[in-house]
Amino acid sequence: MFRKDELMKKEFLSPSTLGTPVGYSQLVTVQGGTLILLSGQIPVNAQNELVGKNDLATQTKQVFENIGLALKAVDATFTDVVKLTYYIVNYKFEYRQTILNVRDEYVSLERTPASTLIGVQALALPDFLIEIEAIAFVE
Repeated sequence: MFRKDELMKKEFLSPSTLGTPVGYSQLVTVQGGTLILLSGQIPVNAQNELVGKNDLATQTKQVFENIGLALKAVDATFTDVVKLTYYIVNYKFEYRQTILNVRDEYVSLERTPASTLIGVQALALPDFLIEIEAIAFVE
């Protein structure tokens, strides 16, 4: 019989053959367990009200709160997140630190998820500044 820890695991890797990542892992491997795919989360609360009009930090916080609620609904946490994809309207380099400051309140800094940041022209509604989708893996 196999032990659970032999069948299900996550590895967060940054091989020395690739550039040194800052704030993310180059790749994550998963075995066994349950893969959770979250749709892009947007800066609205449970009443479908926009949170943080024209405020990237506040919108980012609401998006991470929504991700946390979605994860909780399937008995997962931010430690289970293996990939984040960020979509930011009219992205400028200075936005990156604002987003990372909020992100760092939620994700494990020892096991940072693989990440992609994409600047976009617009999102689903004109007042949305950010949308984040996530992939999680529960062992």
